Amino acid sequence: MKRFLAALIFCAFTTPVFILSADIAQAQVGMASYYKSGRKTANGEKFNPNGYTAAHRSLKFGTKVRVTNLRNGRSVIVRINDRGPFIRGRIIDLAFGAAKAVGLHNSGVAKVRVAVLQ
Repeated sequence: MKRFLAALIFCAFTTPVFILSADIAQAQVGMASYYKSGRKTANGEKFNPNGYTAAHRSLKFGTKVRVTNLRNGRSVIVRINDRGPFIRGRIIDLAFGAAKAVGLHNSGVAKVRVAVLQ
């Protein structure tokens, strides 16, 4: 049985968030954007612009990650099903539905934390 340490993180404008140490160890911080057009994803499935999916350059298809908008503290769990983003400096592209959930659909880009869930 694995043992996990946990951290309690307090943000100025949000409620406390309970994060497993496994999430912290595998987290990336960088810029995210969103996309809402396309026919098929890189893994061959039909693209759903309102879905909770994302594109990442190197994570395996089917990997679930928690994406947290660092500006407002909102987070969403998405499944990696596509490749990208292809713009330098960005670490993940969210489908429009996931972007709305974390509040980056108006700005178009936001600084996020991407934590792989196990």
